[in-house]
Amino acid sequence: MLARLEERTPPAAALAVAIAAVSTSAVLVRWSSAPAVVLALYRVALTTLLLVPLIFTRYRGEFGAFRRRDWLVATATGAALAVHFAAYFESLAWTSVAASVTLVQSQPLFVAVGAAVVLDERVGRRRAAGIGVAVVGIIAMSAGDLLAGAAVRGPRPLYGNALAVLGAVMAAVYVLVGRSLRQRVAVVPYVLVVYSACAATLLVVAVAQGLPLTGYGRREWLIFLALAVGPGLFGHTVVNWALEHVESSVVSVSLLGEPVGATLLALVLLGEAPGPTTLAGAAVVLLGIYVTSRSA
Repeated sequence: MLARLEERTPPAAALAVAIAAVSTSAVLVRWSSAPAVVLALYRVALTTLLLVPLIFTRYRGEFGAFRRRDWLVATATGAALAVHFAAYFESLAWTSVAASVTLVQSQPLFVAVGAAVVLDERVGRRRAAGIGVAVVGIIAMSAGDLLAGAAVRGPRPLYGNALAVLGAVMAAVYVLVGRSLRQRVAVVPYVLVVYSACAATLLVVAVAQGLPLTGYGRREWLIFLALAVGPGLFGHTVVNWALEHVESSVVSVSLLGEPVGATLLALVLLGEAPGPTTLAGAAVVLLGIYVTSRSA
């Protein structure tokens, strides 16, 4: 039945669902009072548990595709994903939703730079121009945060923006390290191993920091579950599936809808209206990401 559903699902429709799902992440994080690391831990752990039944249906035996080196690669990919989530979630406590989500979504820029440095891939003029435009937008956005009121920009916007950029860098590492493995392994076995490594990394960090893992009320657990089902299952997991059916540049450009959706949800549900300079900077960043992605 799952195979039939995959065959009958248009990739464009799947991407639309995925973008809508990931756009809810920032608001859900803002609604939670749990520490960022714990929030990320339960999001990833619950997403993993929701995917486990698929091992015993369609994907039984697929783990045989993993070689010994693949387990190390998957573990490293999961660790990078753990830092991405922790940095992103923490950034939302210090800067605006518009700034945080836009900067986190700048990961295609770092993928392009990383591919050039590590994989010796050529950076053409158009891609370099896109990266330059996005950097200008990031600077403008940060300047706008400094000029805006604290209610709009967050208590420490530059710190929050820096965490969001770190989240983008770690997302790029996640993409670059896992790219070769993802080409050989089916999506569900791949994400199960990576998500498990991610959850294990977050658990170690939470325990090392002495963060409480229990004692959360029903509201918090509903937020944990919503993050797992929405942005986790119907968001990033569907995006990973879409990569099998459409070009990666199309997926990257489609993900630019997340900052737009998240900003609109923050406006409606949190009453957070970003300042004009922040919006202008975000638009420039998105333009730079678009140019970079389309030049891939």
